[in-house]
Amino acid sequence: MSKKLKKPWPTKAVMEQIYEQHPWGGKDHDFYSGEGSHNTQIVKPYIDCVTTFLQNHKNPLTVCHLGCGDFNIGMQLVPFTKSYVGVDIVEALIKRNQKLYQNDLISFACLDISKDELPQADCIILRQVLQHLSNAEIQDILFKLTTYQYIILTEHLPMGDFTSNQDIISGQGIRLKHNSGVDITQPPFNFKVKSQQILNEIVLENQKGRIMTTLFNLK
Repeated sequence: MSKKLKKPWPTKAVMEQIYEQHPWGGKDHDFYSGEGSHNTQIVKPYIDCVTTFLQNHKNPLTVCHLGCGDFNIGMQLVPFTKSYVGVDIVEALIKRNQKLYQNDLISFACLDISKDELPQADCIILRQVLQHLSNAEIQDILFKLTTYQYIILTEHLPMGDFTSNQDIISGQGIRLKHNSGVDITQPPFNFKVKSQQILNEIVLENQKGRIMTTLFNLK
């Protein structure tokens, strides 16, 4: 029997607090999405592999980035897309991104991706987002993703064997301390895909696991 979780704060309130209190670092920034979005040893290989994927399409793809954060990642991918929409749950962050980045190719929307209708696109980018969410929220999101052609999913995982998808309360933490990580193809999600391919894997120092980016083709 799974351990009963405490009643969580609403995810919106949790994420607003994270950006206000800077537990992921970056106190000299107005908004900061953490080392995973700014450490060049993590970011550069990610940008390289996703750029290669995007450039392999004769007709540029429309991209929807769920959990776009401070947009340090997204702004580097925009030139290789037909259009790019960044989605996040924190309204102040979205307003900031609109002021700094919005143009004819780039737009932003403040949405709760587990509850709200998502923008249409060819490709979804979900980068180190699901790892912070409860299984119930992940399931709600995955139900909506079945209509897209591609999903580029990045998750922070333990090294070696691990137990997939241990439930947590949504927040700044992830499943790593429980030797768990999100694998959407495993129970309780059992997400069906046509094919999948590992695009990139970064092994972190000091036993902090690995960051894996997987391309899922759904059609």
